[in-house]
Amino acid sequence: MTQGPPKTESRWAELSDDVLESLEAGRKRGIDAVRKFVDEVSTTVEGESQRKSVIDAALELAEELATTRIEFVRGVVRSAGQVVGK
Repeated sequence: MTQGPPKTESRWAELSDDVLESLEAGRKRGIDAVRKFVDEVSTTVEGESQRKSVIDAALELAEELATTRIEFVRGVVRSAGQVVGK
């Protein structure tokens, strides 16, 4: 008789799915926020070059925040993996 995977492996898979779902939800919220921001800047800031500068700066900030979030999640997952692996 074959045994199923240990409970820790099953929980680890659930945790991985939860993390991936959270990242996907965050990505969608980020895209929506960028769209709203661009719409607001487009109606508020005069001049194409000024709008472009503001939007470029905001996108750089968003990229840095996303990178930081991903690095944080990787650290959490790595730590959880070490705990589960013990």
